[in-house]
Amino acid sequence: MLRFAHPEWLWLLALIPVLAWLGGRVSRSGALLFPSTHLIAALGKRPRRTALGFNPRLRHLTLMVLILALARPQTGHEFSEIQASGIDIVLVIDVSTSMNAMDFQIDDKRVRRIDAVKLVVDQFIDDRPNDRLALLMFASKPYMMSPLTLDHAFLTERLSRIETGVIEDGTAIGTALASAVRRLHDQPSKSRIVILLTDGENNAGKINPIQAAEVATTLKIKVYTIGAGSRGQAPVQVTDDFGRTRTLMMNVDIDEDGLTRIANLTGGRYFRATDTQGLKDIYAEIDRLETTTRKVQGFTLSQEYFPHLLGLALLLLVGEVAASQTRWLKLP
Repeated sequence: MLRFAHPEWLWLLALIPVLAWLGGRVSRSGALLFPSTHLIAALGKRPRRTALGFNPRLRHLTLMVLILALARPQTGHEFSEIQASGIDIVLVIDVSTSMNAMDFQIDDKRVRRIDAVKLVVDQFIDDRPNDRLALLMFASKPYMMSPLTLDHAFLTERLSRIETGVIEDGTAIGTALASAVRRLHDQPSKSRIVILLTDGENNAGKINPIQAAEVATTLKIKVYTIGAGSRGQAPVQVTDDFGRTRTLMMNVDIDEDGLTRIANLTGGRYFRATDTQGLKDIYAEIDRLETTTRKVQGFTLSQEYFPHLLGLALLLLVGEVAASQTRWLKLP
């Protein structure tokens, strides 16, 4: 983007045609009168016709370049620097096979729980541009999909790769929470948060969820817990050994008491999501509860052309002086 720091100097460019016109009028009258043309012929060779106007034109060009230099043309790029909020969040998502239950909807179409969760979490990531976020999925054991990062494009790409059935089945809530707490342990953040979503009960892993919550409390790490799934029963699509797909009804067993206790111990809250809109509302509520102040610093990186144009003007001026003293001599 080209701009001028002092564009008011550009008005002087309008004077150059005026000066050229005035110079032409003056040059039409001779400085001396000769009684005979033979005297002029005796002075020597006549200057080249093409060189007669060389010096004035060079002088006008020099003046034009000098005016452009005074206007300070520059190209620049504007940047904004966003300071991190100081809040670190680990998003913990259950990917056990029960997350295949199709009791959520997107655009009036029945979808799996995991698909609805990915959609809502993706929006939550977009809404927290100044926070460092990490992504951890778990079934019978936890797996870190992304460390704490401000690169949310990378984070959402990793989120899109989350799928059920890639980890041995089970629901290790305690082990997953302990892993998330460990990731936040050494971070010098003003606020450290875990958002843990599950649709079941702790039935795997070696760490008790309450013990993991007590460690989080000691380290001043807040835990929000979310129970995802309709109440009673939910439809699940299963494929048998012959490749046939059937829909079966399965019981929804969420340890709401345990999830509530985890949240209360750490200063967080427990939420229950029975549909996609409810899930959106929960993440929006957490986003509201953990507000941040956005700090933006703007600055512009500019490339100045003033020195280059000033150098060119001086070079043209030297050339004009040199030319006037050598082969392009003017008649008086």
